[in-house]
Amino acid sequence: MSITQTTQQEEMHRGLKNRHLQLIAIGGAIGTGLFMGSGRLVSVAGPSIIFVYAIIGFFVFFIMRALGELLLSNLHYKTFGDIAKDMLGPWAGFFVSWNYWFSWVIACVADITAIVGYTQFFWPDVSLWIPAAAAALLLLLLNLQPVKWFGEMEFWFAIIKITAIVALIVTGAVLILTQLSHGGVTASVTHLWDRGGMFPLGISGFILGFQMGVFSFIGVELVGTAAAETQNPRKTLPKAINSIVVRILIFYVGSLTVIMSVIPWSELKAGESPFVQMFLLAGFVPAALVMNLVVLTSAASSANSGVYSGTRMLFGLAKDGHAPRALALTDSRGVPRRAVFCTAVLLFSAIALLYAGDGVIAAFDFVSTMCAALVIFTWGSIVVSYIVYRRRHPERHAASAFKMPFAAVTPWLVLGFFAFVVFALLYSPGTRYAALATPVWFLLLAVLWQVRKRQLIRTGAPLTGSIPTSAHPLDRD
Repeated sequence: MSITQTTQQEEMHRGLKNRHLQLIAIGGAIGTGLFMGSGRLVSVAGPSIIFVYAIIGFFVFFIMRALGELLLSNLHYKTFGDIAKDMLGPWAGFFVSWNYWFSWVIACVADITAIVGYTQFFWPDVSLWIPAAAAALLLLLLNLQPVKWFGEMEFWFAIIKITAIVALIVTGAVLILTQLSHGGVTASVTHLWDRGGMFPLGISGFILGFQMGVFSFIGVELVGTAAAETQNPRKTLPKAINSIVVRILIFYVGSLTVIMSVIPWSELKAGESPFVQMFLLAGFVPAALVMNLVVLTSAASSANSGVYSGTRMLFGLAKDGHAPRALALTDSRGVPRRAVFCTAVLLFSAIALLYAGDGVIAAFDFVSTMCAALVIFTWGSIVVSYIVYRRRHPERHAASAFKMPFAAVTPWLVLGFFAFVVFALLYSPGTRYAALATPVWFLLLAVLWQVRKRQLIRTGAPLTGSIPTSAHPLDRD
């Protein structure tokens, strides 16, 4: 065997443990959309944002249950790109995988713009390109490490985020119970409805809340990608998915209920994190400084997860022949280094975006809206694949120990919800143009697929990689 063969492989290692997957699942649900985007959401929806998050979380749970059943029906599935190509055809694997990779690149750019905004809290005069370039370089270095180190980093990132939110909820609850007064305002749950009711901006404001709300949940599907590198997915994946409801109730509904009870929603600024604002307006400046460090860490964690997930999708594309074959190589530690470089280098585009627009917030709003539109396609592919799976493999569904609840009905309800979200994205001029830009991306994908398809046919290569139907080694252990 040559030196090249011993150092370059085409398989990743299952280096993630149960605690890694559980905390990755939690961390994936707590990101930049919650810490930074929720400020803008409150400004357009008021207290009704609580219902927005609860509704989105309700449907996200069923998306994840569909994904969980699909992944466990065949452990040879590595990503939902594998599921799409197996259930819908080679073209679907091409579209879903490239779209998911691109959506994570955009999401990471949004996270970097958020990081720049957070660093301005400490260094208001720093040039925008410095923290942006430093963040992109750090993400590149982090993702060149073995997957077990990724799991370890995300484990501690998630611990920090969980601790911070729980501390905020506890602190806020104490302030409400003691009726703390600040700036002539007394902390009270009545602030949820005493300034125009729960829907102070009307039904239009409520609809607008779904735009950024969807972006807040981008990353929950990361648990499906990570499952391919988990040691015991049949045990760990159901636990991670079933905990989604509790996470949403605590981290989204609970935290924002407390924040808007301490600080009336009308006093929160759209361009700033409400988590930091609560402590600042309540006079707890040291706590606000700590919370700003936490949201900075959260943005870094979200971007780190995005590079990881996008890299794994690009790796799968290369193995299927839908991307340059060289990207399918891994080093001796199971790290797809070339795919990492190809993904991470695009994050430096955040620098140009920061200087091309009207600042950090404008850049964040544009890329987050476009990312939300793209992720709807990804989530939709999971649900459509599930519908096909139940029709094509009723025996697998019957034998599944992790069935999707009300499987005959819920997929269609989820698709109906997606149609509503698309309407919400087109409803406001602030998000309409970014949403309308996404069809251009899909048109480009259609052209690229036709080109690649003809190349594969001409060379006699299969249109995509095959998915084994034999028992997986983990099922034979």
